[in-house]
Amino acid sequence: MALDGALLSCLREELLAALPDARLDKIHQPSREELILSLRSREGTRKLYLSARANSPRVHFTDVALENPAAPPMFCMLLRRRMTGGRLIGIRQEGLERALYLDFDCVNELGDIVRLTLAVEIMGRHSNIILFDDNGMVLDAIKRVDMEMSSVRPVLPGLRYSPPPAAPGRLDLSCCRPEEFIAALARGKDGPLSSALLGTSHGLSPLVCREAAFYAARGREPMAHALSEEETERLCFYLSRVKTAVETGDRRVPYILYKPDGAPLDFSFLPITQYGLSAVGREMASFSELLDAFYAQKDAMERQRQRAHDMLRVLTNAADRVSRRLEHQREELARSGDRDRWRVWGDLINANLALIKRGAASAQLVDYYDPECRTVTVPLDPALSPARNAQKYYKEYRKAQTAEQILQEQIQKGEEELVYIDTVFDALSRASTLRELGELREELAEGGYLRRQSGKQKPPKPLGPIEFVSDDGFVMLVGRNNVQNDRLTLRTARGSDIWFHTKNIPGSHVIVVTNGQTPPDRTLEQAAMLAALHSRASESRQVPVDYTEARNVRKPAGARPGMVIYDTNRTAYVTPDPLLTSRLKRTDVKQ
Repeated sequence: MALDGALLSCLREELLAALPDARLDKIHQPSREELILSLRSREGTRKLYLSARANSPRVHFTDVALENPAAPPMFCMLLRRRMTGGRLIGIRQEGLERALYLDFDCVNELGDIVRLTLAVEIMGRHSNIILFDDNGMVLDAIKRVDMEMSSVRPVLPGLRYSPPPAAPGRLDLSCCRPEEFIAALARGKDGPLSSALLGTSHGLSPLVCREAAFYAARGREPMAHALSEEETERLCFYLSRVKTAVETGDRRVPYILYKPDGAPLDFSFLPITQYGLSAVGREMASFSELLDAFYAQKDAMERQRQRAHDMLRVLTNAADRVSRRLEHQREELARSGDRDRWRVWGDLINANLALIKRGAASAQLVDYYDPECRTVTVPLDPALSPARNAQKYYKEYRKAQTAEQILQEQIQKGEEELVYIDTVFDALSRASTLRELGELREELAEGGYLRRQSGKQKPPKPLGPIEFVSDDGFVMLVGRNNVQNDRLTLRTARGSDIWFHTKNIPGSHVIVVTNGQTPPDRTLEQAAMLAALHSRASESRQVPVDYTEARNVRKPAGARPGMVIYDTNRTAYVTPDPLLTSRLKRTDVKQ
């Protein structure tokens, strides 16, 4: 759901209460549409998260550790230059508008104190974070909006800042009484009560409007102009409760709803009852904790998508290119399979040189290779002699024979390349940090798929494998990508260690460090499950996992990263348990 003006008002009070006389200590921009402000006060240092993403715009405190790019974006550099050390003097909100204004007193280059305001506009795909001065002139924005994008409200440095336009004809519940609101509802367009409430109100989300209708009509959906006296009284009571919660905090509670499978469903500043038993409600300690919990998974996937966008595009194009090449090669190989016909025609022409007239376009010849000795029509080139026509067919035959050998080799290499690209796709889908994405980028650059990034920066130390400890005390190592899989299997593992990998499915190599001991079945099962969880089949059932001693695994000469062959293996079938990785002890240091 969207963060509505009413909940934003509750959040504003939470932020103000936690930031008495705070100063802006550090500024980071983890991605193109996110900011992290480190604010230091007497109560300690808090990280304020600001997002202008279309699908998750918001502002709140966060404890989530986000990775920052090596080079900060220009907007971040501007904020650092103009605002670092500034004192937060207020957080404003006009009524229930979905915009917060963070006012800072900052020191400019001349040592004078100037007022700078950071506007956080939470408006879906129009969300933005804008910096303007005390004269209302825009200094910059995290998303610039030129005249081509919007002729109504451009946002560019040097232009005057104008607040988001208010929706005409809508009532702000914080500025009117519930009775006025219901009167406006009766004058408006008729329709289902929840829709009419949404069309009349300013600052209330669809969830709150549905809850008001649910409460007023005891679970049914009446028409807005057909409310009974009792339903009108109940609606007025609920709107009074909403108004009180926003203005005084009475009965206000950070409330999150979860689906039965545990996925976040919705959130509000009041308890929600409309879902009945189809959703589970939970009260949170703060609105910041609520928003962190609701958006955690979505944000992680979005950050990964943005940072891996160029690699995904390169891999997709490479897979399409190899697939098209393989299709053409297979067609050509099928045509070369008919090459024996040309050799037979050459033999028949040579056996009948005296009977074929020069300049003939074809010849009717007895096929001595046919048990029934039937006559065949052999096409001829009139410009060539019969002997030259025979040599031409022999040449075509030899050419096709050579092409078959070359095509078979090329097809095999192409199929191996597709398998390799598939493994990189899988590793990319599981990469969760900038370091992991950086190693995948380096692997693709080494393979010629990407250009190496310019610069003389020293490459970071290679990541180590993910380490778990089985319930029986055996260390289990999981590779993060193809290069690390090679290093783990061929260098780190000893001959008696046990190697695991999903059968014919892209995934990580897993090593059980035995130290010369024989692992019990429970450890082998957990290692097989880790291999399944760190593979493309992580959500499947009965995943086949091959395992053998590490001494039986070897790498063919010239094979791509992560590609190995093995023998004397056994196969286990496991159903991945997504809770296993959180239950097992993890011992690898923070990378």
